[in-house]
Amino acid sequence: MHPSEGARAIVTRPLNAGDARVPAGAPARDAEVVCLGESMVTFLPRAPGRLAEVPAFDRAIGGAESNVACTLARTGHTARWVSRVGTDGFGDHLLAAVAGCGVDTSHVQRDPLRPTGIYFRTAGERATGLDGEAADRGEVLYYRAGSAASAMTPGLLDPAALHRARILHLTGITAALSDGCLGVLRTLTRRTPDRPLVSFDVNYRADLWRDPAQGPGLLLGLARGCDLVFVGEDEAAAAWDLHGSRTVRAALPEPATLVVKHGAAGATAFDRQPDGTDTVTFAPALRVEVVAPVGAGDAFAAGFLSGTLRALPVFTRLRLGHLTAAAALTAPGDLGTPPGRALADRLAALGPDGWGALRLGPGWTADGAHRTGGRTGTVHDPRTPNPPATGRASTAERHVPRRSRDSEVRT
Repeated sequence: MHPSEGARAIVTRPLNAGDARVPAGAPARDAEVVCLGESMVTFLPRAPGRLAEVPAFDRAIGGAESNVACTLARTGHTARWVSRVGTDGFGDHLLAAVAGCGVDTSHVQRDPLRPTGIYFRTAGERATGLDGEAADRGEVLYYRAGSAASAMTPGLLDPAALHRARILHLTGITAALSDGCLGVLRTLTRRTPDRPLVSFDVNYRADLWRDPAQGPGLLLGLARGCDLVFVGEDEAAAAWDLHGSRTVRAALPEPATLVVKHGAAGATAFDRQPDGTDTVTFAPALRVEVVAPVGAGDAFAAGFLSGTLRALPVFTRLRLGHLTAAAALTAPGDLGTPPGRALADRLAALGPDGWGALRLGPGWTADGAHRTGGRTGTVHDPRTPNPPATGRASTAERHVPRRSRDSEVRT
């Protein structure tokens, strides 16, 4: 039974949640979330096929951390992006695009000697490094070696810009870019009494690491220094040979909150209580008509962080993560249009039957689509009669067993 239907809900939050009182002597918080990491100009194919065969591309932006910042800003939060870009036209475009989402870019440095990174990709999912994964994974071709962002070092960054926030969000991608970037993450994941809540998305990309054998151990060490960690079950298997969410938690006992994502099946959150036990919460995902899977993980993190900032129950945070991820899944680029807060909150409050009946397709976050039932099949609210029949489960969902009940248990 969903908590809104009378079940006993355990309302929890990380031990140093973003809504906690600021310790004496800590810097004043002038942003809700600060995201640090490289963003690039991305080129998306105008037609399906291999990169060698695609005749033309459309320009967009992409970067795990700026994706999170943009999504949070577009849902009403104050967000800052900290990075470095070149003084080239691509750097101009990135700054304009991110700032256009309402993100504070005043702490993005311009480098006259190094270029802004770019990359080309197809629409499929990125390879995880797992043996036997599907051969039709998408292609990603990076031109980021020697980029302005890869030159980040602890000494180049303004500590105040990073710590004047309730949440500092990082990802494992930054650690793979250079020794200097790894040094930045090591510095920011050290536990100090005045730091904000540190959020970390593992984002394991085997092909980014110069020494593939080194990456998994470094990522595990960084994750242990954080307060909130996101990791995909497939990532944990590929990087650390860990299988199952409880096995991942056993390897990562330090974070106050650990979120293990099970792809199209859902996500499980482990939330540490003052007595040392965990509250374990599972929330099933949604049925989504997938346009492109890239960016969904960043969107999920943004939705969960939004719920954390608002001190919502963990179950609701997970559902907000699923809803925001669905907005990215139903758009061709890294950034989808996130649902407005009122719509997201209303859908997140549905009972299990209503949640399971949702079908989300392209355009479902548009104003009015949720009220009409979407004559074009964009979304079906179970309280609207005559649901459209255009929604379908993603390929991944058809191969991953779904759990039949929402669950909250203490271990």
